[in-house]
Amino acid sequence: MEKIKHVILTGGVGSRLWPLSRKSKPKQYIKLFKGKSLFELTIKRNLQITNEVIIVGNIDNCHLSDEVVNSLGIQPTNIIEATPRNTAAAIAFAAFAANSNDILVVTPSDHIIKKEDLYEQAINKAIVQAKNGNIVTFGIQPTKPETGYGYIEFNKNDVVSFREKPNKDTAEYFIEQGNFLWNSGMFCFKASVFLEELKQFEPLVYEKAKYAWENATNGKLKIEDSKKIPSISVDYAVMERSKKMKVVPSIFEWSDLGSFESIYDYLISIGHATDSNGNMTIGVEAYTAFIGLKNTIFIHTEDANLILQKENAQDVKKIYTALDRVNSRLLD
Repeated sequence: MEKIKHVILTGGVGSRLWPLSRKSKPKQYIKLFKGKSLFELTIKRNLQITNEVIIVGNIDNCHLSDEVVNSLGIQPTNIIEATPRNTAAAIAFAAFAANSNDILVVTPSDHIIKKEDLYEQAINKAIVQAKNGNIVTFGIQPTKPETGYGYIEFNKNDVVSFREKPNKDTAEYFIEQGNFLWNSGMFCFKASVFLEELKQFEPLVYEKAKYAWENATNGKLKIEDSKKIPSISVDYAVMERSKKMKVVPSIFEWSDLGSFESIYDYLISIGHATDSNGNMTIGVEAYTAFIGLKNTIFIHTEDANLILQKENAQDVKKIYTALDRVNSRLLD
C-alpha cells in the first residue's frame, strides 16, 4: 500500500532577505514568526496529512534541520546534498528514496500559509489526482499583480502554460484575464510517475542523480557524483513539458516570503508596528524616527543595515550578488 510522504526542500539561501538571511542561517531557519521558523511551521503543517517526512538539504544547513526535527521528536529520511544541483535533482533523490507507488507532497521549507483547513483540502484533492497518475501543482488565487512570482495559466484543473515572473504590465494583464494563478512551487505525484517523466525529458539528470543516490552513504551524497548532475529546475525539466500536469486552484492564504515586501505585509498582519507613514523597523530596539519617508523598511543586524522602499524589495538580490562576487563575509 502506498504511503503519503512529505518532501521538504531546504536548499534555498534567501538572497532577497539579506542581511537577515545568511549562508550560515538561511531565511527558513530564522525564528521570525512568533518564535518559530518557517521550516518548523512547514513540518507541523503537514504532520496530520502525510505519513512520513523526507528532508532534502545540503551539507551547510543539515545541522539546522536536525535541531528542529529533534525538538519535534520526529525521525525523517534525510538526504544531504554535497553541492546544490537545483530542484529537479533534489526531488529525484526523494523519489528514489521512496517506494514507486508512494505519493510525494513536495513543498519548499520557506513559505507561510494561513487558513490551514483550506490548505488540507487542497492537498487531499491533489492526492486523489496523483493516485490517478497525474503530476499536480498548486496554483494560488492571486490577490494583486505580483511581479515576484511565476504564474500558471489554467482551465479548470488543466495546466495550459507556465509563465515566468512577469513585469508589472504583464502581471496586471494576467489578473484581468482571471485564468492565471500564482505558481506556489508545491507539487504532488507518485514517485514512479515523476521519475518516468524526468527520465523521458532529462535522461542525464535522471541517470546521474540515480547513480549519486545509489552510491550515497546513509543519505549523504558524494561531491564527485553530485557535480556530474546537470543543474536544472524541476519546472523546466518536467513541469513545463509533461502532458500529465494538473493544477489544484487554491484559496488558502500563501506567501513565499521571498522579499522584504512580503515580510512587511506578513508582519503587518500579525500586528508588527509601523509609524503613521507605514515605515517599519526589523531587528531594531533603539528608538527610530523616519522623516520625509513612506513605506520604508529599516533592517538591522549586528554587522549590517539595510534601508529600502518596500516597493523596491526585489532589488535586494542585487546587493547580495555584488557581495557574493567579492566573497564578502557579510553573507556568512
